[in-house]
Amino acid sequence: MKIQESGENYLETILILQNQNGNVRSIDVANYMNFSKASVSRAMGILKEAGYLTMEPNGNLVLTEAGKKKAGSVYERHTLIAKFLEMTLGVSSEIALQDSCRIEHVISDESFSRIKKYTQNSNSD
Repeated sequence: MKIQESGENYLETILILQNQNGNVRSIDVANYMNFSKASVSRAMGILKEAGYLTMEPNGNLVLTEAGKKKAGSVYERHTLIAKFLEMTLGVSSEIALQDSCRIEHVISDESFSRIKKYTQNSNSD
């Protein structure tokens, strides 16, 4: 199931918070993204219905295999695009992260593949 850009951002945020803290609850996502708890709750329902996450009885959010895969893909695009902007254009890391957050949702697979190859080749120099 195709999800919207906002859904991808939520998945990426859950992945980041799980890596930092282990357990993640809706309130953690709301605080991290600076969104209302109601907005996050609605989004979690949509992601749960789409099969990207489950909610444990204690409120912890757990990414399903599909959720982990999607979140990992979004996170990889985000970090590699930011790295590319910094390396090739000399953009500050703050601006590169902001721009990559927008670009990651619209970039073609071909362009991303080339950016990935470029950054990997540059690291091996």
